[in-house]
This record gives sequence, C-alpha cells and structure tokens, in this order.
Amino acid sequence: MSNSKTVDFEPSYERPVSDAQLNANRANFQHSTGPRSDEGKAKSSLNAIQTGLTGRTILLPTDDADAYQQHVNRIFEDLSPVTDKERVIVQTVADTDWRLLRIAPLEASVWAMGFRKLADLYPEETNEATRTSLIQGEVFAFFRRDFSNVALQERRLRNQRIPDLAELKALQQERAEKAKEAAEHSQNEMRRANKIVDNARHSKIEFTLAEFGFEFSLDELLAYNPRNLRYGLLTERTLAFATFLTTYRKEQKTA
Repeated sequence: MSNSKTVDFEPSYERPVSDAQLNANRANFQHSTGPRSDEGKAKSSLNAIQTGLTGRTILLPTDDADAYQQHVNRIFEDLSPVTDKERVIVQTVADTDWRLLRIAPLEASVWAMGFRKLADLYPEETNEATRTSLIQGEVFAFFRRDFSNVALQERRLRNQRIPDLAELKALQQERAEKAKEAAEHSQNEMRRANKIVDNARHSKIEFTLAEFGFEFSLDELLAYNPRNLRYGLLTERTLAFATFLTTYRKEQKTA
C-alpha cells in the first residue's frame, strides 16, 4: 500500500516480533524495488548464474579462463580421446562438469545471502541453536524456488553426462577392437611374408613383397626380425609388427 511504512530487517531486540510484523518483513523484502547491498545484488544475479548452468556460453565474466583451461586439460587427459568425434564429446563432458562445479558455491552463496539478510529474525529466541535453525528454515522457504531450480539444473547436467560418457565409451571400445584386429592382421601378414622369404631363399627365387600385395618392404621385414628378437629377450614378449613399422619409418625419415 502507498501509505504503509517501509520496514527493513532490523527488528527490535526489546520485544518479540509478532507474526504480523514478521509477515510484513517478508512482504517488504519480496517487494523491494532493488538490492541495496552487495548481498542483495548477489540475489539479483541469480538469473545470470543460472544462465551459466543452462546457457551455451561456458565462461561467465567472473570465471577464471586459466582455471577453465586446466579443468579441460585434466578431463582430456583422463578420458584420452583420439578421434575428432571423441574430442567433441570430451569437450562437451568437460563443459558440463564445469557447470556442475558451480552448483556447490551457488548454493552456498544463496545460504550466505539469506542468513545475512534474515539474521535479525527471532530475537526473542534465547537458544542460539534453535534460533539458527529457525532462520535456516526462513532462508530455505524464501529462496525455495532458487534452491529447487539449482537442484533441477544439477540433475539435468548429471543426466546429460550419462549418454555422453556412454557414447564415448562405445566409440573407444570400437576403436580399440579395430586396432586389435589391425594389429592381428599385421602380425599375420608379417608371418606370411617371412614364410615367403624363407621359401624364396630355399628355391632361389627373386621376388618383391609388393607383388604379393604386402604394404611393407623386404628391408622393413628384415629389419623387424632382429629387433623383435632383442625385444623378446628383454621383455619376453613379441614386438607388435605395426608398432615396429610406425617407429622404423619415423627413424628412416629422420636418418
């Protein structure tokens, strides 16, 4: 009402606050024309923070770009994407996690703001623990919609991670299976080539591996055999022929 007296949140400690006065305090706070303190201004910025949870813009003006990049680097290191599609998914997961990191400080800021604003309620209550619990209830009730929205966005973000990580896992499994098949094929081709070389030497027949469809040269095959022998003596394992070819060809380019 236009002729009503404005009431702030500074009730007198000399007498208990009536229910009517408490309701008036709440109503006055809710219909305030705008925040006057830093804490009040924080309330008006909730929409911007919520945009940081839901919007496409990842970094807010208050975000630390270096911290964000370090966060992204850690996620990439943990999830180890290789293909472009995997990297796109990992970037999405990193951005989702970055938004999730805002949840706890956002909730804490709402609680701190509410306790600061409602700190003078229930002065008649002499038990400090009880009074704190009452104020906590008032904060939760007043900012219930904000708390609910934050919780909703947290669930949405966490649910978003599930299919992203599932798709990434499927892609990486598929890639690992293809790599395993390729490695087995490479080993089989190496064995087949060695058999041809042995038969050619025995029969004194000149040939090239290329004429039989091999994608590696005789020199590469002959270089593999002694290196594989040394590798087996040192590790008691077989040197993957595909791995050898990659390393050997790099060595030849830099030689």
